[in-house]
Amino acid sequence: MRFKVAALQFTVIAVSLIFAAAANARTINLVGFGDSLMAGYQLPAGDGFPEKLQAALKAKGLDVTVANAGVSGDTTTAGLARIDWSVPDGTDGVILELGANDALRGIPPEESEKNLDQMITRLKERGIAVLLAGMVAPPNMGADYAARFNPIYQKLSEKHGLPLYAFFLDGVALEAGLKLEDGMHPNARGVDVMVEKMEPAVTNFVETISSVKK
Repeated sequence: MRFKVAALQFTVIAVSLIFAAAANARTINLVGFGDSLMAGYQLPAGDGFPEKLQAALKAKGLDVTVANAGVSGDTTTAGLARIDWSVPDGTDGVILELGANDALRGIPPEESEKNLDQMITRLKERGIAVLLAGMVAPPNMGADYAARFNPIYQKLSEKHGLPLYAFFLDGVALEAGLKLEDGMHPNARGVDVMVEKMEPAVTNFVETISSVKK
């Protein structure tokens, strides 16, 4: 009889713990904030980076949403102008991907760095974690421009203590078969490669957020 009572008590405790854990668990809400590379330029609905990243994270058992706040053509200046209203309240983390259009237009890297710095500061003030996605200057901009532009992401990562994914187009930038005919934007297969390469970094990002939110 005592064994049956003890077993019953153990079952009740175990069930209570399970329900308590379920009650405390909640969805982690991410926002992919960037330009056409994030928006899914010329790709069918559902083939953009945020959508495929969300699917990959859910496949790993993570309760995560990834909203698409990418706007084609955005520079860091445009991103700074919309960061407050494009990232809604209740957002836990932002994947910040901007700068490619700045480099294509030859915008002074110091201006790009300043804009990114302000965006990061605003998000941190709202208690929103940031994963910074880096970019590199195109070769036609020259070595001097690249030497000024390419390091800004590492500098901002170190300044703000942020996780950095060094190059958003890693694995795609030099592969013609993974890009659209314009030679710049990823096609659907290219997005798959980007998601596969970046997923471990995003998983770590999500786990860090989850540990802080407990």
